[in-house]
Order: sequence, then C-alpha cells, then structure tokens
Amino acid sequence: MSFIFKAIDHIQLAAPKGSEDIARKFYKNILGLAEIEKPEELKKRGGVWFRFGNYQVHIGIEEPFSPSKKAHPAFEIEKVEELKKHLRTNGVAVIEDDHLPGANRFYVFDPFGNRIEFLEWIKK
Repeated sequence: MSFIFKAIDHIQLAAPKGSEDIARKFYKNILGLAEIEKPEELKKRGGVWFRFGNYQVHIGIEEPFSPSKKAHPAFEIEKVEELKKHLRTNGVAVIEDDHLPGANRFYVFDPFGNRIEFLEWIKK
C-alpha cells in the first residue's frame, strides 16, 4: 500500500438541533477547549467546533438525535485527577473505570449523552 495515515483531523460527536450553547458551556467553559469558527458554507448546518493543540472536536447536529453510549473518543490527559475534580466541581458525573492496566481513566457523558473517556498513562 502506498497511502499513510498521518493523524486524526477531528472527532465528530452528535447533538440535537439548537444545542450549540449547551455544547459551548460544556466543551468550552467546563473542558476549556477553544471554539473555532466553522467554514461559512457549513455554518447553515448548525453545530459548533472546538480545538485543543492540533486536534478538533466537532459537535454536529443530528436529527433524529441518538447519543453514542458505547462508541467514544478517548482523550489523554496530563493531571487527570485535577480534571476529575474540576468536572465534579462543575456538576459533571464521573464514572470510574480501572479495567485498563497502566492507566488512570474515567468516563463522563456530555450534556447530550455521548460517552467521553479521559485517561492518563501511569508512568513506571
């Protein structure tokens, strides 16, 4: 094969129509991701985009909406315990999970019911 995978450009999660402000509150205000402007042609579809480092998280509008309960993005975090405390302080329920050897990880559900994993690899 001559093609090469380079990186993940973005992750898309779904949300119901009219939920952009709720997405901003969670992804921008609580998680601290930077909102980025969508291309003009895509704005009419609704949704909102965010960025951290070289990665983007797109919240797209889906009708009828159905959250991802099993399929999920997993974000590697530095100081994951600090994030966990921050989320709980902001009223986000944290689901502990110790089933991945060598990782401190947990899950949350975004305001739309999409599962999101956060983890920090334990250095030995």
